[in-house]
Amino acid sequence: MDKLTIIAGILFFSSDVFAIASLAHPDWINTEDRAGAYTLGLTKQCQKIYGRRESTCFFPTLPPEWVASLFFLTAGIACLSVTCILVGLSHWYRSMLMYARWVAFGGIDCLCQVGILFPIGFRQDVVGGEVYRLPEVWGLGDSYKIFWVFAVILSCSGCCILMMPMRIWILNR
Repeated sequence: MDKLTIIAGILFFSSDVFAIASLAHPDWINTEDRAGAYTLGLTKQCQKIYGRRESTCFFPTLPPEWVASLFFLTAGIACLSVTCILVGLSHWYRSMLMYARWVAFGGIDCLCQVGILFPIGFRQDVVGGEVYRLPEVWGLGDSYKIFWVFAVILSCSGCCILMMPMRIWILNR
């Protein structure tokens, strides 16, 4: 396995970890300390009542856009995991890199769909915004930032790096 393939594997694994972390953490959008410190996520919603230390969390009723986002995020995580496995198997079976490239491309597509669909859900009654526009009370949370900065960018970088050894391998055949 060459250095570029190892770097691509590390980038895909990191992207997978950050995508799982953003899914598990409920802070996709929040009100910070305004309006009772309300945080919304794809798997959990939490509200901290003024004057209390602990927040109350519950499973949300998601709008259709966020259900689709949850589906695509789960599919993207699965694709990134399969890509990591295929990159690891490419040490013994070099032809696995071709499959890893296509599965990675599908995973990146799923992650980008999440980035497009999630802001459409800002129009729900709890948020009170418009499509792609949050009201001033709300702000983007850490999970959404982690998702974009780490999961999407690292997976795109990994895919670009994974294509380099593929081109070299195909030309040297």
